[in-house]
Amino acid sequence: MNTQSSPQIGQLVRILKGKDAGEAAVVIAVVDSRFVYIADGDKRKFDGPKKKNIQHLELIPFISSEVVNSLEETGRVTNGKLRFAVMKYGGPAGISADEKGD
Repeated sequence: MNTQSSPQIGQLVRILKGKDAGEAAVVIAVVDSRFVYIADGDKRKFDGPKKKNIQHLELIPFISSEVVNSLEETGRVTNGKLRFAVMKYGGPAGISADEKGD
């Protein structure tokens, strides 16, 4: 059994495997005990979330209340809120917003 607790909707995760490894994203749906849908509001929009095995994610002990409230109220969340949650946590590993080129 995985020692990590199960991911929550609105929780930030760091992607460990795949082409997005090292990026941060937000859990927008929990499929079952193994899979979640994640989005970051930038490359991965709310309408095209990525299904990820939770073993390929590092759960970050931070849940975005804005994302949770928006999903509870309307069933969706804006890409801006997702981007804000990711940026508030710190964005992509090792790349600060001002370093990144166009």
